[in-house]
Amino acid sequence: MRLTRCFVPPPLSAGDRRRLPADVSAHVARVLRARAGERLTLFDGRGGEYDATILQIERGGVQVRIELHRDVERESPLRVTLLQALARGERMDFIVQKATELGVAAIVAFGGARSVVRLQGAALARRCEHWRAVAISACEQCGRNRVPTLTVVADLAAACAQSDAGCVRLLLAPDADRPLSSMVRETAPISLAVGPEGGFGDDEIALAQRLGFQPCTLGPRVLRAETAPLAALAALQAIAGDFLS
Repeated sequence: MRLTRCFVPPPLSAGDRRRLPADVSAHVARVLRARAGERLTLFDGRGGEYDATILQIERGGVQVRIELHRDVERESPLRVTLLQALARGERMDFIVQKATELGVAAIVAFGGARSVVRLQGAALARRCEHWRAVAISACEQCGRNRVPTLTVVADLAAACAQSDAGCVRLLLAPDADRPLSSMVRETAPISLAVGPEGGFGDDEIALAQRLGFQPCTLGPRVLRAETAPLAALAALQAIAGDFLS
């Protein structure tokens, strides 16, 4: 039987006793209806995972004993940073969730020139926390022990500045001349820029090209904003990641 996996903020340490955070305790006790003596798998985002046993379930939270640390990693050998223009409503949640499952190392969300969503101040902070929770939940489900970093910046120029030095810089554009598959080097990290529902504007494409991004296409069909990044990530994992290993 697969054990329930829970993210717990660091640090975790073998041999410690720990009360799980309130939200994790509520999930374990009320949603999963776990009982004392049952086992969990915990991870804190620093690598590896821990076996744990539930000691007590109290009104104040779930007490666990942290046991063996297992040096298990399920990260892709291909480091991909997804530069994703903000999408409407649950589409952005879907992108964050599935990109995490597909092994993305970092997500940089930005306001595209044609983005419908505009977030500032407290609303932006709330959405960032929400998307981080979505990524954590996806890690719990898919077995990853490292949560992808998630940041939000103002525009495409600021997002491009988050790219790793020496990475392959790609920008999805339906009318590009070259396919994505022809532009991937097996060992190089990748920054992948994806536009909003209306796509990138001409000025954004020109800006990205000045910053070293190369337009590429996934094929003859125009994909929806929530489909394009996930199709690209799956293709990258098949070409240079761990889908076929």
